[in-house]
Amino acid sequence: MDKKAIISKSRININEGAPMYVGVSLILLLILALSIGFAVNLGSVDISIKEVYSIIFYKIFGIGNEEILSNGAVHDVVWLIRLPRIILAMLVGIGLSVVGIVMQAIVKNPLADPYILGISSGASLGATISVMLGVGAIFGSNAIGICGFIGALVTSMLVLLIANIGQRANSIKLLLGGMALSSVCSAFSSFIVYFANDAQGMQTITFWLMGSVAGAKWEQIMFIMPFVLIGTIFFLTQHKILNLMLLGDEVSITLGTDLHKYRHAYLIIASLMIGILVYASGMIGFVGLVIPHIVRIILGPDHKKIIPIAALLGAIFLIWADILSRVIIKGTEIPIGILISMIGAPCFILLIIRNTYGFGGKS
Repeated sequence: MDKKAIISKSRININEGAPMYVGVSLILLLILALSIGFAVNLGSVDISIKEVYSIIFYKIFGIGNEEILSNGAVHDVVWLIRLPRIILAMLVGIGLSVVGIVMQAIVKNPLADPYILGISSGASLGATISVMLGVGAIFGSNAIGICGFIGALVTSMLVLLIANIGQRANSIKLLLGGMALSSVCSAFSSFIVYFANDAQGMQTITFWLMGSVAGAKWEQIMFIMPFVLIGTIFFLTQHKILNLMLLGDEVSITLGTDLHKYRHAYLIIASLMIGILVYASGMIGFVGLVIPHIVRIILGPDHKKIIPIAALLGAIFLIWADILSRVIIKGTEIPIGILISMIGAPCFILLIIRNTYGFGGKS
């Protein structure tokens, strides 16, 4: 096959399916707005819709009576408890979905998820060291999250280092390096837990690993929001390279593009985003695995289309997962990670049974 034929084969018609893309985008934006409105009005404390939105409009636009809307129990429930967890759920959904798409392109494996390169095990080891050995106590209540972030980031950097030993990294070496480091981190976590013999500490780690957005605070959200939004925008601008990654290194070199440096840069940025999300919400699986497949089934493999759609769908999914975690059992809250795994695993099995787990629908 000559170069012109390869170029023609590798092109993705950006106008193909454009009406569907626009229609899906508008529908998801409307659903997202309605989901936020419904979620902020839902809770054990009965607050009218008028009170909810009066507080929100006052805090954002300064509209309304300051004496009534700037403090009090209703203000605290709406502005300090409900809205922060909804915004955090939205950001986590966006981040996990986008990084899932990127990771699948980096390792050229439709079964990859944001934690594929040992990032989850690295985060778990960081959290275990924090709880069992008291490392990071200087960070106070954020110690587990920050140590989990450090563990995730260090692990991803080690994967990159190992994959480049001997010869340049490729998708296979990254995958194998991630699997190896994941086993090492899991072994060290188990070793620490076994010898620490701390039942309460183990319970704390287990709860953190289940994932939750219940402890969301505005300061935390303002910290992670730039990472998630800037990272999402950055990867959207890289849609051509991400499309090329699906074709493989041989084709990309033939077309005059060396994917080596791009793969490194994308992995670092994606790992940073995951580390930040781990810090904020603990471990939440399946979102970055299932959402990209659903979007690809609808719109195909073009990253210019699927990244923004996946971000919207991931945000909606996490918001509703958080809603269900609060209401499915009256008087208690299920960790969101457990609920998503209960939903995500059957969905993924269904995709496998229907043979729609490839890059762009049926494989």
